Amino acid sequence: MNPLHRASRYTPFVTGSLQSLLRYRSMFAISAVTAAASAAMMIFLWRAVHSSSPDGPPGGFDAAELTTYLLVAQILGLLHANRVDDEVSAEVYRGHVAAMLLKPVSYPVVRAFACLPVIGTNALFAGLPVLLLFALLVPLSVPRPVDALLFAVSAVLSAAIAYLVNLLVGMAAFVTTNTWGIRLMKQTVVAFFSGQMVPIELMPDTLATVTRLLPFHTMVDSPLTLLLGRYDGVSGVLGVLGLQLFWTAVMCAISALVWRFAIRRLEVLGG
Repeated sequence: MNPLHRASRYTPFVTGSLQSLLRYRSMFAISAVTAAASAAMMIFLWRAVHSSSPDGPPGGFDAAELTTYLLVAQILGLLHANRVDDEVSAEVYRGHVAAMLLKPVSYPVVRAFACLPVIGTNALFAGLPVLLLFALLVPLSVPRPVDALLFAVSAVLSAAIAYLVNLLVGMAAFVTTNTWGIRLMKQTVVAFFSGQMVPIELMPDTLATVTRLLPFHTMVDSPLTLLLGRYDGVSGVLGVLGLQLFWTAVMCAISALVWRFAIRRLEVLGG
């Protein structure tokens, strides 16, 4: 089958998701205000730490770089809030996922296409206004064009990893009745180990080493490493992007295995 024809099967899920989002436009303002408040808290806290450090700038950041890191980390968090974990767990709980299995589409791919409007609208209507607001209030580090381009590529991979993490959390609903606690724990773990709350360069050495062994740092720290030019030449760029590709592949493989188990679990419950 033609790949374009195959992809066209998923177009209705994109448009349906977008129409659903536009019915709740107030959510964009809420997301923007929440992200701005979180960014302000993190920025002013770490700027105070930065200015009072007796040993020079912590982690090698200057004030503008640290501010940029913390601000863009919050914006990346908006891109990661794709609602896949909420929607998968809700559809499993209500039994709607069973009807989806009767359609000639892949359910994980359906959820990937359906989250695209969520990511796009969060970036356009929440992330961009927050970025412009803080650009007027505090000095930011202006990236080189090549670093901005590398960041864009890395941000796409970051969003893909976030989708896979949320998909796995959502599929936990096949085993547990309520995934609220799991989703809450996931948000805390990802926010900390991705570098969104604390830049990894500012963590103690042992904790930073452990953090770099986990996939979560590729969601925030990796894109920001490229944005701020904190890499060592071409090899550094390839190392960052290669690690993101590696974790994307690993998470895809894990998601495929879990989905196979989930289908069998759903068939048992429905029998």
